[in-house]
Amino acid sequence: MLSKKLAIDLGTTYSLVYLPGRGIVINEPSVVAISLSDKKVMAVGLEAKEMIGRTPDTIVASRPLKDGVIADYRTTQAMIKYFINKALGGIRFFRPEVMIAVPAGITSTERRAVIEATLQAGAKAAYIIKEPVAAAIGANIPIGSASGHMIVDIGGGTTEVAVISLGGMVANASVRIGGTKLDAAIQEFIRKKYSLSIGERTAEELKISIGSALPLEEAQYMDVRGRDSIQGLPKTITVESDDVTEAIQDELGGIIQAIKSVLQETPPELSADIMDKGMVLSGGTALLRNLDKLLARAIGIPAYVADEAQLCVAKGTGIALENLESYKKSILATK
Repeated sequence: MLSKKLAIDLGTTYSLVYLPGRGIVINEPSVVAISLSDKKVMAVGLEAKEMIGRTPDTIVASRPLKDGVIADYRTTQAMIKYFINKALGGIRFFRPEVMIAVPAGITSTERRAVIEATLQAGAKAAYIIKEPVAAAIGANIPIGSASGHMIVDIGGGTTEVAVISLGGMVANASVRIGGTKLDAAIQEFIRKKYSLSIGERTAEELKISIGSALPLEEAQYMDVRGRDSIQGLPKTITVESDDVTEAIQDELGGIIQAIKSVLQETPPELSADIMDKGMVLSGGTALLRNLDKLLARAIGIPAYVADEAQLCVAKGTGIALENLESYKKSILATK
């Protein structure tokens, strides 16, 4: 096979790379560390994430994507290049075809930026697919059928809600709420309640270890270290799972609103299908404890977390790339 194909789920917090025939080959944080003196890329992915909050003034470790779209073009290009080289090897005779998943609410300018960054990073051709469609394909939803399917993809930067029928989106909403907003809400809550400043990595650990969308029957606890915001000295406190639940309620309310707005736009025939089948949750943040129960209770429709929820978009993008003809209607732009 002369031409290589590569699918990338370019996420705000994590990026995943899918190679047809091999599956997911890379799952690393979307972080790039850059030396300010000569603008050189020092590290990408896992190595760069370790540097967040720990770098000297001469190095900046940052996420080049904000809310699912490119915030820093040059750094995103460096990151895509790193992923292509790591997945396919540095020395190649043929440039790969690359498909990238993007938020449904992306503007044409943002879309062009993704395509240009991908081509500059070494791709022969760049294709774009909308995340809800990719997530639905990856969650094994038969998107081509004349029946309504609801997918709620909750990632690091955005939540994508869509009703899909006959291979296309009938109604959709994209809100810039995801795992990073939940982490920020936890940081703010801990600062206000305990006068303790914690980093984003600590907030993420709290969310994953003891976080829940609904209060737990048996509370869980976790010791957290940070800086006392009054005295400025290091301090350790014990945080309860109910604190995390309380901290993230407003953000989860935004996701509930997005789902309701999509259902209000959905034609009655498709609404009936969704009442029967329920909604499918994908994305890393969908793994938050009891999120499916909270959404089912708030919306009145059953909610199910997809198998390997975090991998759905990457898998779906890879499947669409392998079957370009079949998914022609679902793919946005090519170059």
